[in-house]
Amino acid sequence: MPDVTFLPSFRKTTVPPGGSLLEAAQKAGIHMNVVCGGQGKCGKCVVYVKSGRVEFDREKFGRFFSGKELDEGGCLACQTRVLDDVQVLIPESSLIQEQQILIDTRGLTTGFSPSVWKYYVSLSPPTLEDPSPDLTRLLWGIEKQGGPKEGKIYVPLEVIRRIPRALRDSGWKVTGTVALVPGGYRLIDVEKGDSSQRLYGAAVDLGTTTVVVFLRNLAGGEVAGVASNYNLQISCGEDILSRVNYARKNGLEKLQALAAESINTTITDAANNAGIDREDIYEVVVAGNTIMTHILMGIDPAYMIEEPYVPVVRRYLTSAASRAGLEVEENAGLFVFPAVSDFIGGDIVADILASGMAEQDEVSLMIDIGTNFEVVLGNRDWMFSCAGAAGPALEGGEVLFGMRANPGAIEQISLDLTDLTPAYRTINHRKPKGICGSGLIDLLAELLRACVIDRTGRINTDIPHPRIRLGPHFPEFVVAWKEETDIGKDIVITENDIKNLIMSKASILAACSTLMNQAGITRHEIAHIYFSGAFGNYINKENAVIIGLIPEVARERIENIGNGAIEGANIALVNRKKRKLLDEIARKIAYIELNAEPSFMDEYTSSTFLPHTDLSTFPLVEKILNECRVRRS
Repeated sequence: MPDVTFLPSFRKTTVPPGGSLLEAAQKAGIHMNVVCGGQGKCGKCVVYVKSGRVEFDREKFGRFFSGKELDEGGCLACQTRVLDDVQVLIPESSLIQEQQILIDTRGLTTGFSPSVWKYYVSLSPPTLEDPSPDLTRLLWGIEKQGGPKEGKIYVPLEVIRRIPRALRDSGWKVTGTVALVPGGYRLIDVEKGDSSQRLYGAAVDLGTTTVVVFLRNLAGGEVAGVASNYNLQISCGEDILSRVNYARKNGLEKLQALAAESINTTITDAANNAGIDREDIYEVVVAGNTIMTHILMGIDPAYMIEEPYVPVVRRYLTSAASRAGLEVEENAGLFVFPAVSDFIGGDIVADILASGMAEQDEVSLMIDIGTNFEVVLGNRDWMFSCAGAAGPALEGGEVLFGMRANPGAIEQISLDLTDLTPAYRTINHRKPKGICGSGLIDLLAELLRACVIDRTGRINTDIPHPRIRLGPHFPEFVVAWKEETDIGKDIVITENDIKNLIMSKASILAACSTLMNQAGITRHEIAHIYFSGAFGNYINKENAVIIGLIPEVARERIENIGNGAIEGANIALVNRKKRKLLDEIARKIAYIELNAEPSFMDEYTSSTFLPHTDLSTFPLVEKILNECRVRRS
């Protein structure tokens, strides 16, 4: 098989003849930036072949390169087939870099009612007059400290074996840890001395791309440590579909191990930040999409991408954390959020819990946007949901200078409506390298507000301005001149980029409209719109309305709830009573399959304008556009 050597790291691997350079990179443990999932649409996995023979369609994919770059061996890793031994240079920009991972929550107050307790007991040793067994003596002591009744606590054999030595070595002063589990109470640990304050739990957001962990002190409820990392499964495919296909090829065991390793690494980072031991973590609560949680639990997800798209399990799951490979206290429990369908998972149930919409009389709309989007509409009595592909444009894919939320990405931008001068802010205040999703929403709204583009997204090349020009393939607007960038190129947005962005936003607005039609309500009846997730957290609410990403409602009704998945996991960790809501929420949600809903395509077509074909549904945007026309004339 051909050898593939990657520069400058000199990592080496082999692939079968005809295998792609992306497959070789993944096999070598190199995490490349493949926003489109390896379909050749985003142009982010640029590499340079320095020696050896490969097969690459320059005519089809040459639009991503200059002539000089092609002459230097430039190609896309996902679309390049290896024919013999090759050496390949991977530029830093093609690697997954440090990303702005959302860990912020609203910090909602909730009742404190954990499902794990510690009881410090000082016992009298047995005597001839009082020969009570060690276990009975310990359980009586726990009951006297306010714990469950002695006869209601189950004690597994492995814990019983530790009791006699622990009692005698400690002078009969020990701490017993009791957990509430399905079926009753369980004694899960016995420690010498007083360790009653060393009681922690982990709330986990297991995302497709990232993992976020909050450690909380279950003796008092406060946050002890926070950490985030990439999901190591990226090496097996960047998107959900590629992970499922990997699992189908006898890869489920590896994917499960990588999910556990990703959580363990993040828990370790959070524990180190807090100065605590992982052995003091007695419960782990995980929220994630349906496929991610199936993989974590070692459940085959293959059938969820086949008709009729049914998950193996929808209810919440509990298990010993060790059975999933989580490296916490050996008898710690694991609680996994329930799912609604293959596309509406525990992360969305967590979003709903965090938003509070399931406990409100008013109607709310909750939106979580990534490469895919999920939308939920409803209140305490009813809920409709749907999911679909937003396309990679809103995450920087299919946009010439789009990028992830990495350092150097333009995340906010505004235009001077008179001279069209941009003012922007980049992540970590570095020189711009590209534009991430929130910046693209701002730019689209500003170009519309300034009449640089019309409602179809066409750039007005009749405006005499140096930033408006005909590019190599499409008309374009220059956001940053090459002298001010970190890449030595003008950063532009093209008419084709704008078209892709409009298609992405149209899917989301059409989904919202479809659910509203199903419920028989109008935008006036929506009391709250909640944005959840990283994209929604950084988005400008007014600009989201201007481009027609969401229905027009009063701005004060729109709220970014931050990372709703980790917020919901935190609530369930510290308040077991809220867990009773979760299966109820999941059962309450009616899932609407958009592909089978006749009205969706009509709504989509109507949404492929800025903001919509019917401006009467966006009266404030109509006013802005009229002001623009007067100013431009």
